[in-house]
Amino acid sequence: MKIIAKNIKHLRSLKKLSQEGLAEELHITRSRIGSYEENRSSPTIEVLIKLSDYFKIPIDILLRNDLTKSKDASFIEIGNQRVLFPITVDTENEDLIEVVPIKASAGYLSGYDDPEYIEQLQKIKLPFLPTGKHRAFPIKGDSMLPMKDGSFVIGRFVEDRSEIKTGRTYVLVTLNDGMVYKRIMNNIDYNNSLLLMSDNKKYNEYSVPINEVLEIWEFTCSINTQEYSEEELKLSSIIGMFNELGVELKTLEKLM
Repeated sequence: MKIIAKNIKHLRSLKKLSQEGLAEELHITRSRIGSYEENRSSPTIEVLIKLSDYFKIPIDILLRNDLTKSKDASFIEIGNQRVLFPITVDTENEDLIEVVPIKASAGYLSGYDDPEYIEQLQKIKLPFLPTGKHRAFPIKGDSMLPMKDGSFVIGRFVEDRSEIKTGRTYVLVTLNDGMVYKRIMNNIDYNNSLLLMSDNKKYNEYSVPINEVLEIWEFTCSINTQEYSEEELKLSSIIGMFNELGVELKTLEKLM
């Protein structure tokens, strides 16, 4: 079966439409929808435009990408259209998440909206994740202690910017700074920006206009790829680390 045939049937099912219902939305006959889905005929360019406009997906995505890998309609806007972020599944219908490798993280800015780039990323299964589209991102540096350099943050894709919560941590893909992991103050209603803060107070906070934020992923969990040393686990070291973060630990100091 051609990709377009599978995609039409799958997108229709995501919308919970019958063939007749979709035909009414596109102002064509039900039999034409049936012939497309059964791969007995191919949509004309006029029908492809109607499908693209209705589902808000570019025509080349409809023709070239297998959208049946998605279990729901998780999208990101690009201009006035949306590219599907499929929630891929394994043979047992378990969700898989893409892992952005450390060595390739610099290229994510140019590949985040390229379905072929996303498709070639390594995938893992984390069955304890909540619902939603998730992706794993590498952490560099020490700006978000106690997150160690080389750790991975798993984030849930945030489609609606109004859901951004002040005080929570997010992975952001920004136009000028690339991929960053920061704690956020939501100032969208105030000055149409986000204030990005590091938990390590050695790093200064800074604002990013919301129109420069290409993607945002809310922290779900993290994977530490390095164990903590004996020195790092000493109570004095832990207190010192939190003091650097500006956290008062008077009760712990009394135990020393």
